[in-house]
Amino acid sequence: MGLQSIGHKMKRLKEIIGKMDSLLVAFSGGVDSSFLLKVARETLGPAKVVAVTARSPVYPKREYAAARKLAEGMDVQHLFIDSDELDLPQFAANPVNRCYHCKRELFTELKEIARKMNLSSIAEGSTVDDEKDFRPGMRAIREMSIRSPLREAGLNKVEIRSQSREFGLPTWNKPSLACLASRLPYGDRITIEVLGQIEEAEQFLIGLGFSQVRVRHHGKTSRIEVPPEEIVLLLESNTRTRVVDKLKAIGFTYVTVDLQGFRSGSMNEVL
Repeated sequence: MGLQSIGHKMKRLKEIIGKMDSLLVAFSGGVDSSFLLKVARETLGPAKVVAVTARSPVYPKREYAAARKLAEGMDVQHLFIDSDELDLPQFAANPVNRCYHCKRELFTELKEIARKMNLSSIAEGSTVDDEKDFRPGMRAIREMSIRSPLREAGLNKVEIRSQSREFGLPTWNKPSLACLASRLPYGDRITIEVLGQIEEAEQFLIGLGFSQVRVRHHGKTSRIEVPPEEIVLLLESNTRTRVVDKLKAIGFTYVTVDLQGFRSGSMNEVL
């Protein structure tokens, strides 16, 4: 993709945001929403942009401090809200359209905040790449008239990382994020205990230096995904022993490694 093409998309993105009188950004602190927040702040000014981050058992706790620091660095008003998708039976049962119910709940809350703060628009960070995967949450976004400026401008994830680097955003090379519920096979009930087990296992592996980690939860079996080039590091004797000991200590009976390595949405491969 040439620079001129990216330049055209960036111009389009600023035009889309510029037509909004004020904006609430659904802000996870990930690559895409951080980039969206940065462009919104530069286009509309700090007085007309509010970032809102949801705290929930389905999101890794380590992300909250990073999101706070990013918003402060951009001089943007930043709010946290507490959401508990596990209170929704249609989410906790983990059906294939789980994300639809989660997004409906989240954006219902964000719409109320926007109304109270007199903000004219709400935006989230989907990109054109998100259209290629199974993402039932996109239906909720359309139904609730939530804007997706990055997708509307035609930007993909590679371009967003490139532009984030030019802007000096620390998220430009941040590993991709996904809610912890995405580690379970569809139909396996989502509980706070299971989510805590997954988060503890992944945090341990991140602490060992792996650049991207997913611990897929198959009952008593854990299926570890790391980048293919890092699998050999995971199998080194000392590291392997430490990982097995840790994951067994937090409740897994069997500790396995996925030889395909990390890939987003691997639980969708059964669909």
